[in-house]
Amino acid sequence: MVTGTDRHGHGPASGVSGSDARWLSGALALILAFMAGEVVAGLAAHSLALISDAAHMLTDAASIALVLVTARLAARPPAGGYTYGLKRTEIMSAQANGITLVLLAAWLCYTAIRRLLSPHAVAGGTVLGVALAGVVVNVAATLLIARASGRALRGHSGHSGHRADSGHRADSGHRADSGKGPPQSLNVAGAFKHILTDLYAFAATAVAGLIIVLTGFVRADAIATLIVVVLMLHAGAGLIRDSGRIFLEAAPAGLDPAEVGAAMAARRDVTEVHDLHIWEITSGLPAASAHVLVAPGEDCHAVRADLEAFLGSQYGITHATLQVDHAALRVDHPPGPGSPDPAQHCDDAHGPAYRPADRS
Repeated sequence: MVTGTDRHGHGPASGVSGSDARWLSGALALILAFMAGEVVAGLAAHSLALISDAAHMLTDAASIALVLVTARLAARPPAGGYTYGLKRTEIMSAQANGITLVLLAAWLCYTAIRRLLSPHAVAGGTVLGVALAGVVVNVAATLLIARASGRALRGHSGHSGHRADSGHRADSGHRADSGKGPPQSLNVAGAFKHILTDLYAFAATAVAGLIIVLTGFVRADAIATLIVVVLMLHAGAGLIRDSGRIFLEAAPAGLDPAEVGAAMAARRDVTEVHDLHIWEITSGLPAASAHVLVAPGEDCHAVRADLEAFLGSQYGITHATLQVDHAALRVDHPPGPGSPDPAQHCDDAHGPAYRPADRS
């Protein structure tokens, strides 16, 4: 029996150097300062839209802080019982962030509906001014994050991704990034997307403020709040869904284990692949394990090495643990002394078995 594992580290590069951390910290400080001021302005102007924008900015700040914290945690080597280190703290934080977003959105939705039924006086000029300032702040924060992203990620290997919309593969063929395009750090890309999404919220609030100033239609503030609520629910539900997939050991979104198993079985000298498991240790770090049967007399070590290289190049799975054994001989040629009985390979195999004929 041959058991092979990858010879890479147990995690993707954090992609955040000291200088990059300074750019991200600058964006974080800018967002927190403006968020605090926006809460005060929202309360003074009786604007629920401004308060909802501030709540959404809280998620922006959380996403940037997550980049900085997880970069430090990823640098810590595994110790004690934490054999993968503390990489899933990112997922715990993402799930907490998503739940918070949904709860805030529910409260804001309830309050906005009440405001629609019983509108309050809103200072439209304040709403418009703060919203426009929010657009400027978000553009500045976007530039800071883009600066860090451009500096930190040029050398990052392109096998990783987050979420269904970020993808683990560079194309429909599930190939790893060839290096032709700019690589993306999952956490930095997520923070970047948060800031860009927030621009839409501020644009809606600015339009509401302008309508109030020009027409006195104060319900526009509640309508803008509901627009922000939709953005928050979309972001929160996505975080909960994707973090839940990782906690439940699901295969990375967009990667079909059956396709991977059939492709592995089609490799040279492979007769069967079973007990195939594919999951994510954390976002951007897919892993796989499988029991592989090799044609009698063939080199198990060579097959294992070929499969590891294949999984890494075609599917971005660079952390693979493969148990490799020789398949059963013909019935009239029983196993020799010391050879494992193939019938006893797996007493309780999980999932389907894949054979060369399964590859279409």
